[in-house]
Amino acid sequence: MSMNELHKQTNANIQAKANLIWEIATHLVGLFKPHEYGKVILPMTVLKRFDDALKPTKAAVVEMAKKLDVQHVEGAARDGILCRVSKYDFYNTSNFDFAKLIADPDNVESNFEAYLQGFSSNIKDIIDNFDFANTVKLMVKGGVLFVTLQEFNSAKADMSPEKITSADMGYIFEELIRKFSESYDEQAGAHFTSRDIIYLMTELLVAPEKAEIMAEGCTKTAYDMAMGTSQMLGCLTERLQDISEDASLTCFGQEFNPETYAIAKADMLIKGGNASGMKYGDTLSDDAFSGYEFDYIISNPPFGIDWKREKVQVEAEAKRGFDGRFGPGLPAISDGQMLFMLNGVKKLKEGSGRMAIIQNGSSLFTGDAGSGASAIRRYVIEGDLVEAIIQLPTDLFYNTGISTYIWVLTRGKDLHRGGKIQLIDASRCFVKRRKNIGSKRVDLDDACIDLILRAYEEFGNETYEENGLVVESKVFDNSFFGFTKVTVETAQADKDGKPVLKKGKYQPVKGASDSEIIPLSEDMDAYMQKNVLPYNPLAYIDPTKNKVGYEIPFTRLFYKFVAPTASADIFEEIKALEAEETILMKVLFSHE
Repeated sequence: MSMNELHKQTNANIQAKANLIWEIATHLVGLFKPHEYGKVILPMTVLKRFDDALKPTKAAVVEMAKKLDVQHVEGAARDGILCRVSKYDFYNTSNFDFAKLIADPDNVESNFEAYLQGFSSNIKDIIDNFDFANTVKLMVKGGVLFVTLQEFNSAKADMSPEKITSADMGYIFEELIRKFSESYDEQAGAHFTSRDIIYLMTELLVAPEKAEIMAEGCTKTAYDMAMGTSQMLGCLTERLQDISEDASLTCFGQEFNPETYAIAKADMLIKGGNASGMKYGDTLSDDAFSGYEFDYIISNPPFGIDWKREKVQVEAEAKRGFDGRFGPGLPAISDGQMLFMLNGVKKLKEGSGRMAIIQNGSSLFTGDAGSGASAIRRYVIEGDLVEAIIQLPTDLFYNTGISTYIWVLTRGKDLHRGGKIQLIDASRCFVKRRKNIGSKRVDLDDACIDLILRAYEEFGNETYEENGLVVESKVFDNSFFGFTKVTVETAQADKDGKPVLKKGKYQPVKGASDSEIIPLSEDMDAYMQKNVLPYNPLAYIDPTKNKVGYEIPFTRLFYKFVAPTASADIFEEIKALEAEETILMKVLFSHE
């Protein structure tokens, strides 16, 4: 399905369902603050989704549970049998569903508790991560439990998989989270990435592998280190199955926010996917997938935030060198996004793994030669891991208008890409939205994605223009981005102006040190002869202080000089404005 079709789908069914659920929150006014509505609505939406999914087999599950209890069947054996009957990897053995709960309003509290206790352990884990027990107590105290259940049991609130696909459900959760965020004046979209960006990322991941994906029995693994509600993994799954219905993708992810983790796990259970691969915890300080390797990694980790909370664990792992994830170096404590990049690199399958990860501009250039950030860039560039970097348009995200970039890294570069990095400027490739959502004022439609993908696949130095959309591609050798920062000393000289030697070495003049940035592609001696020695014949490099660094000056490489307006033209514009002002003043005062 095209992006345009998906947008139409979203604006119809999904938007209507999300609005219906949001309206239920009006019953919570006074008891909960607007930004707290999610504590009720999100878990109730998940529970209703489970309830509608289990409805066709509910009676059979209850009956089977009674038989197993009589036979004293417990543990894994009991779970396995009940899951087979429910036709999902979860079940509910209570006598209640939403319809029966509202049929007995006098006992709704105790019945609802029995209903929750009837779920399998994997669903109880989801409920616990919502901290739903405390929320239910407040709902009971405020007298809104029954009416909330009643509203969710309406025919319009049917959330069965037959009525709402998993992809659509993902949209609904995204819309609800956005609304809750905006009601708290929180950064809308802090928990998810818009679908147009995700679809571009998935295309970049699968582009070189379409023939392999179409092959019979193709199985892949995917990982999102900051998975939110797992929509990136969901979109990647959709894309692989668009290419081949027989393709199989096993998904793994980790999420620090307990509520979004709960949604991700619930979504995976409904889809019948790898719910056990959804892990709760902090990726940086508590890696749930140590030792794993993946075919695909897709992620939008938080940027512009510090890693003070994880400092002890991260620094301890860094001391393990390349046995851990952070061997290449550590970025500034104020910017943790490159730690996520290193985590992903560590988990790329040898010889083939591919990663699409979003970063802000700081990953391109922050940190002097020898710093942790520069060392990380050096590691991924000299290791020939960076395939392409794509600059996205500003105002594309819900929560920020800054410049952002998709880094495509791989351990399986095609031969023609070896030793090279492709930079793609797609900052002028967008369509304006009719209505802004937070900071999001533009979209990537099908034409945008196709043009960016064309530039990526053709891998050349070319500018692409189509219906007002502009994409520019440039290809560079890896070494182009490297440099040596050298310390230039001035030698002490005798009365004849000749350098003073001590044990065969120059003696530096104190306080006369300077530095030069010499590209790796240039010979140091030739550089000194051309750029330094003509102005200071006593200058020399102290090789013990040399530091190799890497940076990617993306903006400078795509800069287009625009000549300033000529002074004569400015003068004529001023004269025209003055003449216009004179006429207006005459009109104004002629009425006096």
